[in-house]
Amino acid sequence: MSRNLFLRIVDAIKDHDMYFEQRIDALGRFGLSTLQKITAVFRMLAYGLPADATDEYVKIGESTTIESMKRFCRAIVEVFGERYLRSPTPNDVARLLHIGEQRGFPGMLGSLDCMHWKWKNCPTAWAGQYAGRSGSPTIILEAVADYDLWIWHAYFGLPGTNNDINVLESSHLFSNLASGPSRFWRKEVLHDIMTTCIILHNMIIEDERDLNAPIQDAVEAPTPTIEMVIDENLRFEQFLARHKKIKDKNVHFELRNALIEHLWEQRNNFEN
Repeated sequence: MSRNLFLRIVDAIKDHDMYFEQRIDALGRFGLSTLQKITAVFRMLAYGLPADATDEYVKIGESTTIESMKRFCRAIVEVFGERYLRSPTPNDVARLLHIGEQRGFPGMLGSLDCMHWKWKNCPTAWAGQYAGRSGSPTIILEAVADYDLWIWHAYFGLPGTNNDINVLESSHLFSNLASGPSRFWRKEVLHDIMTTCIILHNMIIEDERDLNAPIQDAVEAPTPTIEMVIDENLRFEQFLARHKKIKDKNVHFELRNALIEHLWEQRNNFEN
């Protein structure tokens, strides 16, 4: 993360939450600075350090570090979530399809995968539900990233006993188409932390992106023609039809075979 981006985040968080402002006590002594609190949080997020490990570096107590972590993650989601967790617009989709076709994968928006995040302090009563093949309780993150690693979709929270197919079935990805410091106890806090990491990741990608690269040429999306459906029964039937089409195995195999033939054709054209 560049210094300018870090300071931009510091200023935004300080303006959003007064907790991060440096205050003076009744004796006139200065309290912890904004940089101390936010630096401690960044060290926990970046290196997976426990809260008490930041005391030696930034001179901040464990309880203050934990409180700073919770407030920082909530503030990041509230301040930057709308921009850095947004769904792709029609122009984004057109650009990604254009880039995918240039790279030999027509029709591709991004890559989807799942990862397991170890939950150290998972309640004992939930351990069996969250312990997957690793033997330790984990929580699953499903994400879709494009060619430059910008994350367009994230679904977090399912127990580690699920496989990737179960996660995909449960996530809102298809529904939308048709329509470290993991030492905390509460899933709501873990969700904020994971969401914060995704937002910070996208902010770094945006900050380091080469806007002059030829592949970034804008491709305007055609104006969509939308037919308004008033009948709720008809709308639900259309939803089911689209959902069935998305999950059609025959269509999947046809697309896969067509992509293989397309890649071989591209290879032969390149060699000739």
